[in-house]
Order: sequence, then C-alpha cells, then structure tokens
Amino acid sequence: MNKIIKIILFLVLALSISPGTILANNKIKIGLLVPLTGKNSEIGQSIIKSTRLAINTINNASIEIIPKDTQSNPAITLRAAKELANSGIKIVIGPVFNESLIYLDELNELTFLALTNKNDNFSKNIINAGINATSQLNAIKKFIELNEIKKTIFLTPDVSFRSEIEKAISNSKIKILENYIYNTDPTKLTKQIEKITRYDVRKQNLEDEINKLEKSEQNNKERLIERLKKEIPLVV
Repeated sequence: MNKIIKIILFLVLALSISPGTILANNKIKIGLLVPLTGKNSEIGQSIIKSTRLAINTINNASIEIIPKDTQSNPAITLRAAKELANSGIKIVIGPVFNESLIYLDELNELTFLALTNKNDNFSKNIINAGINATSQLNAIKKFIELNEIKKTIFLTPDVSFRSEIEKAISNSKIKILENYIYNTDPTKLTKQIEKITRYDVRKQNLEDEINKLEKSEQNNKERLIERLKKEIPLVV
C-alpha cells in the first residue's frame, strides 16, 4: 500500500499545481487501470483495496479515483484507457502487467504510471512505477551489508522474467554461494527444496546420531534423543 500512497501523493501535488488538469468541481480525477475480472482479478481487487486505504490515509476529499477493468487484455485495456481520456482524465495509475501496455502509446494525451515490474517499454507516455528486479536487489544488497551476512544463496523462479532477475543479480555485485533455479509448479517444488536444503543428508545424519545415542550408556540420552527427533527436517 505504501507504493500506492506515494504515487497518489505525487499525483496530487503535480495536479494541484496544474490547473488545466483539475475539473470545475475542484476534483482531482485519477484513472486506475487494473484487472477486476478474469484470471488476475484478485490482484486487481487487492490494488483497489490498497487505493481506498491510501485515499483514507491521505484524507483529501478532492481526490477521485476512477477505476476501469482491463481483464489483463491489451485490447480491453486500450478501450478502458480511451474511456478515461474521454472523461477528461490525464493521469492513469496502471495497468499492472507489461503485456497490457502494447497499445497505450496510441494515447499520447494520457500519462500512464504502470505498476508492472518490467522495464522494457520505451513509450514516452508510459512510466514504470512498479518495483523491478534491480530495485529489489539493491534493497537486498543493503540488507546484507547492514547485517554483515557472509553467506547468501538465491532462489530464482523459472518464469518469463527470469533473465531480468539474473541480470539484476549480476549487476548488484552481491557475492553469492549459489543461485538455484526453481520450478513454481507445487508438484515439483517440494523435491527441489529437498535438494537445495540437502534434506536427505541432514535427515540421515540426525537419524544416525539418534541410533548412536540409543546404543550408548549416556545418562541423559532420552532427553537428547527427544531433542534430536524434533530437529529432524519435515517436508510439507
């Protein structure tokens, strides 16, 4: 929600000093392009809720957000953006996904603050306001340095923007032990986690230690065995 608040505050300031963008009723109207129906509707509804919370936090009655459904479809996104333009809106927050941007360079009269974390569009009327891989890696690097972390591994999802993540990792100059590529399919992820965390080796080592204690004459072996049993890694 903090991201939405910052964006809205910036727009309020910008529009407040630009009378041509404010309507006669003194309302500052800002468009919002998000998927409210379809496969990504949960994301869109979450953004709507965050926007409402942001408006309540800012507590400025002159702000009016006009939401439009993109259905994560480029053609429908263009149509919704045209409706916003026809209503006199000049600034639009969204859309969410990079694929929805492909036709928006046709609407030069609108400025889009896209929430996508991709940064491969070069249209003059589209500004990427999302958190991209580079900014995320910079934050991670700062955390590592502040906490003096010496050993770091990365888990990179095998997704369409994987190359962007790997490029950001390389540019960050973070010293890592390993970069594991994992499949986001839940049916495959568990086995990959077992391999990354050396599950079989750690489990066997603990079981061997328990067996050794059971055969020993150590006085407090029952308590030690119970403690070791709690440490046996579980796969969920």
